[in-house]
Amino acid sequence: MPLDETAAPAKPSSGPDLETLYGDATPLAIAKVLDRIDENCRLFISHSPFLCIATADAEGKQDVSPRGDPPGFVQVLDDKTLAIPDRVGNNRIDTLKNLRDNPEVGLIFFVPGVGETMRVNGTARITEDAALLEGMAMNGKAPKTAILVTVREAFIHCAKALKRSSLWDPSVQVPKGTIPSLARMIKAQVEAMGDTVETVEERIEVAYKERLY
Repeated sequence: MPLDETAAPAKPSSGPDLETLYGDATPLAIAKVLDRIDENCRLFISHSPFLCIATADAEGKQDVSPRGDPPGFVQVLDDKTLAIPDRVGNNRIDTLKNLRDNPEVGLIFFVPGVGETMRVNGTARITEDAALLEGMAMNGKAPKTAILVTVREAFIHCAKALKRSSLWDPSVQVPKGTIPSLARMIKAQVEAMGDTVETVEERIEVAYKERLY
């Protein structure tokens, strides 16, 4: 029997039939997804001091990075646009380099003490707009750039994950010293590190106190 060269190639299997395994999404889970930032989303963002931003490079290799500042640090410019300041860091600029090549972005916002989170998906670009950056200044220092996110989807995510983890419960906080300091972990992981742990710890503490912005 001759092959039908016009037929679409079969898609390779990439795992179980998830739709059969899990069933249909609940109607509410679908209906709650907005294509804009509404009043409730604005309120949530205005109280959020922390988010995680997910990006990928041109080849699809992914990265997730934390962002934090006083509540309201993410500006809602309009119902389709968010602005996130890019503060001083270690100059890896993984997020920015990814966005330069691939504009797709995912955000998840947290509010301390609130079990629900807020998710935003869309596209993003880097801006050096001086007026916008000046309005994001902290301690008299404006960020070098900001990330402008064009919202494709925005929705509130239920609290199951945070309830399971007891994230905001002080009784589950890890005692100090359980996790080694940043300097000790780096010393154990990087053989070429010549400084002593104590020297690096002092340097890190100075950076935390004097160079957050």
